Amino acid sequence: MLTATRVVATAVALMAVTTFAGCGVTRGDESRDLAMWIPNSPGGGYDQTGRAAVGVFDQTDITGGDFEVTNILGAGGSVALTRLMGASGDEHTLMTMGLGVVGSAYSFALPYKVTDATPIAQLIEDQEGVLVPADSPYQSIDDFVAAWQADPSGIAVGGGSSPGGPDHLFPMQLAEAVDIEPSEVRYVPYDGGGPLTSALLGEKIAVGFSGLGEFEGQIEAGELRVLAVSGEERLTGKSVKDAPTLTESGIDLVFTNWRGVLAPPDISEERRAELIGFIEEMHATPQWEQALEDNGWTDALKTGDEFGEFLDEQDARVASTLEEVGLL
Repeated sequence: MLTATRVVATAVALMAVTTFAGCGVTRGDESRDLAMWIPNSPGGGYDQTGRAAVGVFDQTDITGGDFEVTNILGAGGSVALTRLMGASGDEHTLMTMGLGVVGSAYSFALPYKVTDATPIAQLIEDQEGVLVPADSPYQSIDDFVAAWQADPSGIAVGGGSSPGGPDHLFPMQLAEAVDIEPSEVRYVPYDGGGPLTSALLGEKIAVGFSGLGEFEGQIEAGELRVLAVSGEERLTGKSVKDAPTLTESGIDLVFTNWRGVLAPPDISEERRAELIGFIEEMHATPQWEQALEDNGWTDALKTGDEFGEFLDEQDARVASTLEEVGLL
C-alpha cells in the first residue's frame, strides 16, 4: 500500500528534481521548433528511442524547425510526467514514454495518469532479457527457475523501473508462469540500466530483468550473461543471438515492452493532428527503418485515438498487476 509518508516524501522529491531540471525554452505559437523530453537518464531505453526519432527529424527536416532534447530524471518517469501535465496547452513539447511511466504514476501516487496527457503515437516494441553476472551459478534459465521456485523470497531480483514498469511486470508475470506467488518475489527497483548494471556486478541482486539495449557493452565484454529473452523469437544481435526465448525453454510466457510519444494535455485538435503527421512522416523514412534494425526494435506504430485506446488498456493492465502483488 502507498502510505501517506511515502506520498509526501515523493511530492517533495518531485518538486526538488523538477526545480533542478529547470524550465524549458518558451516558444511563440508560430515557432517550428520542438522539445523532446526524455523521462530517464542518457543511454536509457526512452533516451535511445527519443534520440533516434529526433535524429531522423534532424536529417529530414520534416518539422521545419529544430528539436531540443532534455533528459528529466527521477521517480521512474514521474518527474517528467509531472512536468508534462504542468505544461498544459504547450503545443511545442513532446515526451517519450512507455510501460514504465504508466506504472510510475501509480507507484508514486500521482494525481493523474498517462491517459490524462495527449496521445500522439506508439513507436516500437522491445523484448526484455533475464540477466546475470558472468560468474553467476545460474548457467541457464532452468537453473534460475529451479532455485527461484525453491526459495522465491530468498533470491533478490531487480529491474530498471519502478513497480508497475516493464522490468517489474516481467518478473511478476514470469513468477506466475512458473507457479511462484508474485507477492513472494523479492524485487529491487533501480532508476535505469546504469544502476541496475552496478547492482548486478556488485552482487546486490542475483538476477536482473530489463531491455537489453542498455547492456550491450557489458554483454559483449563478458561481464553479464543473458539467460533468456522474452519475445516470440530470438534476438539477432551478435552478443545475444544464442539466448533462448522463454517459450523455447518450456515457459509459457511472451512479454514485450513498448515506447511511444505523448504531448501535454489541452492542445488543439489541429496541432495534435499535425504532430501525429510529423511522426507518421518520420516513421516512413529509410532512416527510421535503419534505426529499428540497428536497435533490434519491433515496429509497432499506433497513432492518435488508437494509441489512446492502447494506453487505456495498458493502464488497466498495470493497475491489475499492482493490485495482485498488494501495491495498490
